[in-house]
Parts: sequence; C-alpha cells; structure tokens
Amino acid sequence: QVQLVESGGGLVQPGGSLRLSCAASGFTFRIYDMNWYRQAPGKERELVGFISTGGLITNYADSVKGRFTISRDNAKNTVYLQMNSLKSEDTALYYCFVQNLRVRGQETKVTVSS
Repeated sequence: QVQLVESGGGLVQPGGSLRLSCAASGFTFRIYDMNWYRQAPGKERELVGFISTGGLITNYADSVKGRFTISRDNAKNTVYLQMNSLKSEDTALYYCFVQNLRVRGQETKVTVSS
C-alpha cells in the first residue's frame, strides 16, 4: 500500500523555522522525484518545490526561494522541507506528492503567527 505521512507542522512565530517530514512506504522511494505543495486558505494550491531522485536537483517557487530547502534521505524513505524565515503568508496546509504515482500525503498544518 502506497503511503505518504507528513509530520512536523505547527504554530510558529514570524521569522521562525520548522522542518516538515514526509515518510514514504509501499513503493521504491529512491526512484521517484518528490514534490511539496501547499494550500493556503482561500488560495489555489501552490507547488512549493521539487527534488530529484538523488537529491542533486531542486527547484523552488519564487515565494519561498532562499528560505525553504528540500532534501531527502533515501535510506530512510523520507523527504524533508526545511522552512526558515517564515512569514504569515506561509500559513497553509503542506503535503508531499509523488507526481508519477499520483499519490499525496494527508497534509500537515503550518501556522505562522505572533
């Protein structure tokens, strides 16, 4: 059974940091590119970023470039989203997504507020 489980969300003050994790199971994680998406209240889904199978290639939305970093540990079947210098506009539901399998996780909520 293909499964993605996110964790690490929560409430953080502006300027703070969080690290989200997405643990994969039920498929050969290392051969798939991974994506992080988010959806803020009242807004359309946004692709936050992408990481290639080996982790050498990453891409980010302009809105998070320089603040967010995606990494992966293929030995642990996990992809991470390190979020620094958080802003209120980063408040959203975040989830990981495997494009080629059309599988997404259950979302984790990030709230940036003082």
